Amino acid sequence: MSDTFSKQEQEVIYRLIRARRDIRHFASDPVPEDALQRILEAAHYAPSVGFMQPWNFILITSQEIKQKIKASFEETNREQLQVLSEDERKELYRKLKLEGIMEAPINIAVTCDRNRDAPFVLGRSPMPETDLYSTCLAIQNMWLAARAEGIGIGWVSLINQQEVKQILRLPAGVELVAYLCIGYPTQFPKKPMLEELGWKSRLPLKTLVYENQWGQLKTF
Repeated sequence: MSDTFSKQEQEVIYRLIRARRDIRHFASDPVPEDALQRILEAAHYAPSVGFMQPWNFILITSQEIKQKIKASFEETNREQLQVLSEDERKELYRKLKLEGIMEAPINIAVTCDRNRDAPFVLGRSPMPETDLYSTCLAIQNMWLAARAEGIGIGWVSLINQQEVKQILRLPAGVELVAYLCIGYPTQFPKKPMLEELGWKSRLPLKTLVYENQWGQLKTF
């Protein structure tokens, strides 16, 4: 086929996937406008149920808004720490840097407009959550495109979703899917942070692939 990718091109894609990291430590250098546009265009090329394209991207540079989001993170982070019962696990948790809200030059809130193209979206009715899944695919595109540009992304999940929705003035029917920190990293770690620090190891792929039915391991 004329549009088949070469072995070299294939390896670049796989290397890019393996090199993607959740970044928490950012340099102060600004993200160039042209690079940011390419990253957002990559997100916009993601597949979506019924070609719904339910995403929007809120670019946040306001220090005041960042401070409010940071406060939400700190409160949620304290709550999560209290959930842990093991002292050793708590001590490790305290050492984890789980956001770069103030350091990153840009924060991006990725939303899903669940009313877009209502009342009928082709293929969505049997699985209404596919609009959210589509938005996550756009986020993955962003992440890989940013990595190709030498730019890091960190997903901040330790926030109060309803509180952040109010801060960003999201209308009814628009859900916050991800709050991202974007900028040039101080480094791209060789391994994911949680793996490097011993929080968890990567599971062997062979334990996760079944054939025909749940629990029937596929033999490679």
